[in-house]
Amino acid sequence: MKALEERILKDGQVRPGHILKVDNFLNHQMDIAFIDEIGREFYRLFKDKPINKILTIEASGIGIACLTARYFGVPVVFAKKSESINLDGSLYQTSVRSYTHQRVYNVIMAKKFITPEDHVLVIDDFMANGCAARGLIDIIEEAGATLEGIGIVIEKGFQRGGSELRARGCDLKSLAIIEEMSDDSLTFAPLDYDAD
Repeated sequence: MKALEERILKDGQVRPGHILKVDNFLNHQMDIAFIDEIGREFYRLFKDKPINKILTIEASGIGIACLTARYFGVPVVFAKKSESINLDGSLYQTSVRSYTHQRVYNVIMAKKFITPEDHVLVIDDFMANGCAARGLIDIIEEAGATLEGIGIVIEKGFQRGGSELRARGCDLKSLAIIEEMSDDSLTFAPLDYDAD
């Protein structure tokens, strides 16, 4: 998605440790009109699949998933990174290591929201090593649901997450794939499904 690559180059900041900050438009302050374009693009890429649920993980993926769900006309379910007293009934639970936060979260979700009848699209803002996506896939598999695809806004292609999930047979589409990243530059990989 050329518009996303241009926005990353204009507003993103590269930090040591292969950290890309896009917090002024994607995952702290959110540019809703731009994220709506992202949602529309995910719809274009996955509209031929029988998707009836969108799954993400709190917190940064929620807004993106919601604007994507608007185009599919389906609900969003998000896995929580902490237990709360309002979670009741049976729960799915898995562990996810956050690349950015450098810690492991026990991710939980009520079983009633993903069932064997569901055809699920996973949406998230970033992919580095693929831990969050693999954790959500674990939940989908435990539920007996069908993973229809994974939509990632920004993939760090120089890390292993995307290539491992594609090798597993996952239909993973990222809107921008960073091929190389140094302290002062970014190089994007070409996308064979890019329309703009």
